[in-house]
Amino acid sequence: QVQLVESGGGAVQAGGSLRLSCAASGRTFSGYYIRWFRQAPGKEREFVAHIMWTGGSTDYADSVKGRFTISIDTAKNTVYLQMNSLKPEDTAVYYCNVGSVIHEYWGQGTQVTVSS
Repeated sequence: QVQLVESGGGAVQAGGSLRLSCAASGRTFSGYYIRWFRQAPGKEREFVAHIMWTGGSTDYADSVKGRFTISIDTAKNTVYLQMNSLKPEDTAVYYCNVGSVIHEYWGQGTQVTVSS
């Protein structure tokens, strides 16, 4: 019933920007956390960013602080990850993760490729 659909990935030159979207549907998400993760080829899944569904404080991996911004438009049930000053090491599949103490949901992922 719950569905998370990521979009906005693609190929970009180093120094460029992309905005990823995660469209959520199927239930009310009040009180849920939102996280973005990424997984690069041959590497473990890595935490990228966090925000609560209702907004508030954010948290970022050290590798993306100052470059990435997580946000949410609750009226549209959509989560965003604005990625600026992209580096080749940001290349990965990016996943949206929404959950609570009793539920957790994942999107299918969207590919981001940053070239030199």
